[in-house]
Amino acid sequence: MAINREKVLENFAPLRVADVCDAMDWLMLRNIGLMARDIRPLFRPVRVCGIAKTVRYVPTNRIAPTMSLEEYTEFVRDWYANVCTYPFEREIEPGDIIVIDAHNLDVGLLGSNNSLAFFNKGARALVTDGGCRDTDEVIIEKVPVFCRYISRTMVQARMEFESMNRPINCGGVLVRPGDIIVGDGDGVVVVPQEKALEVADIALKVLEEDKIGRRRLYEAAGLPLDDTVK
Repeated sequence: MAINREKVLENFAPLRVADVCDAMDWLMLRNIGLMARDIRPLFRPVRVCGIAKTVRYVPTNRIAPTMSLEEYTEFVRDWYANVCTYPFEREIEPGDIIVIDAHNLDVGLLGSNNSLAFFNKGARALVTDGGCRDTDEVIIEKVPVFCRYISRTMVQARMEFESMNRPINCGGVLVRPGDIIVGDGDGVVVVPQEKALEVADIALKVLEEDKIGRRRLYEAAGLPLDDTVK
């Protein structure tokens, strides 16, 4: 299904995960698209929305043999070049969110180097049911990463690339290329692309009603108005 990327991104830009979840309830899409609660952002506050570009990695059964330091260096180089590759990097479009089915592996598939490279190419965020390492640097770089694990290891002899641009499972939910991803401090929700504009329309009304109610409470408490209630 073809979607109007610009219109979808514009409509979802102000929305919170809570707004989207409420809207999906109203459309009888209960319990659809809400990722597992342990897939969390590396830093807060953060708010992202984008179009899913999907990738899948799997565990490997290739065992690293005993070898010299020089041989192991070549082994690592070959693994990144031919086994655990990142071919989706060439296809990133501005507004994409890279969603990675990493088979629940506690492996540092993402890190401060490649996540920033994907971000620089236009990816708005990265979401994975696997791991990210170098997380102190990722936080400093302000690259939005939502992950299950804070990992430490490299990928060689641990995982390999399997496919991209196909339906995947991430955080216990179906994610298809082109679905809408919304993430913030509450977690990540996936909106089926065929329902995107309906969900956004209702969610915007939910957000505006919330702002009106909280603005009254701010005024009663004597709090200065901030961007969340304006």
